[in-house]
Amino acid sequence: MAITADSSVGLVDARGADVVDAVEDVARRAKIASRALATASRSTKDAALGALADALVAATDEIVAANALDLDRGRTNGMAPGLLDRLALTPERIVAIADALRELAGLPDPVGEVVRGSTLPNGLRLRQLRVPMGVVGMIYEARPNVTVDAAGLALKSGNAVVLRGGSAAASSNEVVVAVLARALETQGLPGDLVQSIDAWGRPGAVALMHARGLVDVLVPRGGADLIRTVVRESTVPVIETGVGNVHVYVDASADPAMALEILLNSKTQRVGVCNAAETLLVHTDAAADFLPTALAALGEAGVVVHGDEATAALAPDGLEVLAATDEDWATEYLAAEIAVRVVADLDAAIEHVREWTSGHTEAIVTRDLQASQRFVAELDSAAIMVNASTRFTDGGQLGLGAEIGISTQKLHARGPMGLAELTTTKWVVHGDGHVRP
Repeated sequence: MAITADSSVGLVDARGADVVDAVEDVARRAKIASRALATASRSTKDAALGALADALVAATDEIVAANALDLDRGRTNGMAPGLLDRLALTPERIVAIADALRELAGLPDPVGEVVRGSTLPNGLRLRQLRVPMGVVGMIYEARPNVTVDAAGLALKSGNAVVLRGGSAAASSNEVVVAVLARALETQGLPGDLVQSIDAWGRPGAVALMHARGLVDVLVPRGGADLIRTVVRESTVPVIETGVGNVHVYVDASADPAMALEILLNSKTQRVGVCNAAETLLVHTDAAADFLPTALAALGEAGVVVHGDEATAALAPDGLEVLAATDEDWATEYLAAEIAVRVVADLDAAIEHVREWTSGHTEAIVTRDLQASQRFVAELDSAAIMVNASTRFTDGGQLGLGAEIGISTQKLHARGPMGLAELTTTKWVVHGDGHVRP
């Protein structure tokens, strides 16, 4: 997404409409619509979430047909299999997306929660309350499920959302947004709570980045280039999500059967997602017993292995191990590929992760409590798994409902971003004629 900041000035689309004016109009309508949620009760929002879920399931045929157009374009354009999988919407996936909305309805409403409160010696009564952000902008790629996740999370947390879902999922997103908007209106809520700016393409994305004062926060979700562009160009405050160069480390004391199951789930359960494992590190004392079986299992699963010399020496007959380079250690494959390295000890594993991680998720498989404690304490990624698959770094899996993204930054939100992360706070102070001396 190579767009410069100046490219938004005076842009006119093919229909003669000024892109900046058009996107700002969308954001302005979103701002007005968000006020309808300021006093909405939890029951109102939860009923609307149920209506969204029902509407999506009812529109399954329409959504799947639109999604087929996106998939056809993706194949024609040479989209990788893992990305095609991420783009695909099946009836089963639509049911799962709808169920996630219903699960959101069952979660506590963060709006109005008292974060802290006290009474000062002078009698002033203080409360810090969670309140909505207002208008949340989303820029993302080839993920029509994010359209629904963002809409549901925004609604429950009292926000409007403006979506730029990218050309790869344009047909799917157009139908999904229309379905959601109609469902909101049946509940007496503004359809403008969920809007898309896909019609204005990349110039529209730039205009969204510059809609400061109309958009309260912007969340990019996608590849490294997209995220860097949004962080660099946006004048709207950004919550930075990160790519997933995710590591699984098998310690000397690891149970081999457990380690194999965790590795295969982390790598092969779904390869085109940010919490899939991209690098396997194995303690040298475990390598001879673990790696031949693990490499054979990866090969049977169709995973291409990039390994160091020690890994290649332990590969079973007939399995090709491509020589790993620094580029492999740095790569988020989002495909059926993995980099494998044998390390001398826990210190070497930690050092490798520190050098190459994107700060998303790391996992250790071990029966050594001290080793797990060091791994947790000495690594600074957003999520650390101990004897569990990296695929659990997910809002739904961690009980947060759907997620709007996984933040790898350290300000405000980190890790899977659920309802609480889409709120800010305000101070409410009650006095009895107090004046400052």
